[in-house]
Amino acid sequence: MDRSNSVNRREAHTTNGTKKTQEELLVQEEEQEVLSVERIFESKQVPSWQSQLTLRAFFVSLILGILFTFIVMKLNLTTGIIPSLNVSAGLLGFFFVKTWTKFLDKSGFLKQPFTRQENTVIQTCVVATSGIAFSGGFGSYLFGMSEVIAKQSTEANAADNVKNPSLGWMITFLFVVSFLGLFSVVPLRKIMIIDFKLIYPSGTATAHLINSFHTPQGAKLAKKQVKALGKFFTFSFLWGFFQWFFTGGDGCGFGSFPTFGLKAFENRFYFDFSATYVGVGMICPYLINVSLLVGAILSWGIMWPLIEDRKGHWYPADQSPSSLHGIQGYRVFIAIAMILGDGLYNFIKVLGRTLYGIYCQFREKKTGSVLPVGARASPAEASLSYDDQIRTELFLKDQIPMWVAIVGYVSIAIISTITLPHIFHQLNWYYIVVIYIFAPALAFCNAYGCGLTDWSLASTYGKLAIFTIGAWAGASHGGVLAGLAACGVMMNIVTTASDLTQDFKTGYMTLASPRSMFISQIIGTAMGCVISPCVFWLFYKAFHDLGVPGSEYPAPYALVYRNMSILGVEGFSALPKNCLTLCYIFFIGAIAINALRDALGKNKAKYIPLPMAMAIPFYLGSYFAIDMCLGSLILFIWTKINKAKADAFGPAVASGLICGDGIWTLPSSILALSGVNPPICMKFLSRKDNIRVDKFMKP
Repeated sequence: MDRSNSVNRREAHTTNGTKKTQEELLVQEEEQEVLSVERIFESKQVPSWQSQLTLRAFFVSLILGILFTFIVMKLNLTTGIIPSLNVSAGLLGFFFVKTWTKFLDKSGFLKQPFTRQENTVIQTCVVATSGIAFSGGFGSYLFGMSEVIAKQSTEANAADNVKNPSLGWMITFLFVVSFLGLFSVVPLRKIMIIDFKLIYPSGTATAHLINSFHTPQGAKLAKKQVKALGKFFTFSFLWGFFQWFFTGGDGCGFGSFPTFGLKAFENRFYFDFSATYVGVGMICPYLINVSLLVGAILSWGIMWPLIEDRKGHWYPADQSPSSLHGIQGYRVFIAIAMILGDGLYNFIKVLGRTLYGIYCQFREKKTGSVLPVGARASPAEASLSYDDQIRTELFLKDQIPMWVAIVGYVSIAIISTITLPHIFHQLNWYYIVVIYIFAPALAFCNAYGCGLTDWSLASTYGKLAIFTIGAWAGASHGGVLAGLAACGVMMNIVTTASDLTQDFKTGYMTLASPRSMFISQIIGTAMGCVISPCVFWLFYKAFHDLGVPGSEYPAPYALVYRNMSILGVEGFSALPKNCLTLCYIFFIGAIAINALRDALGKNKAKYIPLPMAMAIPFYLGSYFAIDMCLGSLILFIWTKINKAKADAFGPAVASGLICGDGIWTLPSSILALSGVNPPICMKFLSRKDNIRVDKFMKP
């Protein structure tokens, strides 16, 4: 649309100053027509909001929601790095319903054609469903309450600060906290999308993708993309199945292959043959993948070996490697310091931009200017484009009454305030009331900041709740559990708020009704409140070492969040010697690196690593960073050979790798629950150890 406006404003003169010919002006007019998306769909009638909500759309959403919940849950419980799956959701939704309607059309039973509005409803519902797997805290605050994680900390592991997972209370908890964010931002949708004209990069990109699917050329390309996705899905699934045969014990299989030697393997430098993280690496920007590798080299390559050399001086020599009073304490708390430093800096930056943007909006409202986001002309300089006129008219047509938002928010808040203290007796009703008073303002800030930067600070707001409510409750009154529960309440509100505004932007650009978007988000959230706990429960029952460091599913952020809550309640007394000093250094370092990135500008900042990404391997190791860098390398080489093909098919190939390996966890969980164990243990030993084993086994 910006390009269209620039064409409108362009002077009709040639370079030598003479006027363009009539023929050249006609060519320019044709160029404008091509750049207008809505003129392509001009002949197609926009269905009513009720017609956009079809039974087939929600059936497909349910199937894809289960698939993506497994994928997000696996990522949550392994590294906590979750890429955007919007492209996969939109593509697979288009493929399934298009196949369905084509079959019905040939049979003569097709009553309603498949539209881009229905495609948007599916994408919204799927992302809402799988999003609960993240905001539900199954890899962070919620699992951090469990006995498995509490045992890894010697502090605050009394019964008052422990709550083991159970399907009943998890589903109830999610139902009473996951809908508040939706109602909190409904009254602000016009301000965000029409008045402030916020970009919402992910929502805009998804809309462009869906619009392209429903053009003749886009449909052909989508068919090829789905074929590529299916091919790599099959490969990834079969590769996971093949690997399973060799994992008949601890430390067995391709996932424990000492790629760079046994010494490097001891320091967690190896390639673990994970198709999931190769795919994630192809989706994530190069900078994130390189930042992960830099963090791994800094921690496991330099710092941890140096600190281990001080065993007996800085911490007891007989301390268990998994104890937070030993080397594990440095790994966890320094990672927390970097995460908090990065989160604080970005919180202040985004909040500052938000407040400044609102100030500019209201100060310049009388002059008719808009928020200075991107290279956009103000209404005083240029009138709305044809696309924006059509989109604005339809966006404002189906209003969601203000009373629905107010009654919905107040009703759910009352139910939640009554219910939550019965689930967590440490969380008093007045803590919840305070959260709900401030939550709409924080939800607005997060949704607004997400529209400016595409950066959701949901986890940062959650950490804010951990420290404030945890300290308020106190150590003697279950403050650790109260802080974690408060984190869950806050994270769910601000996450769903920013997700819904992203969906409103997508709906605005695909002419999907705000009502259909809102209802789709509610239905998707409701499905997620049931599906996500059930999927987590399957993992919890199938894998008995879930949450244990070094296991297949270590759930690293569960321990990180619990220890943040302990810090908020008990202070720094639990830290090993010199750990606090190192935490200060890395906390300040994270802020300084972010400030340097902003000071140098966008072009130079892409060569400076991200502190948040650097912090993740401090605790986990570098194996997944190597996988992701390999994914980046594959995409980089592919781009150099054929950029157009890499841009078109790269996301589809990556999604296939992620989905295939992710869905393999379902049959592997069922096999584990059934007591079917892998028949082979493939293990790698040094020559010296191998000789000893041979001697021991000889009769």
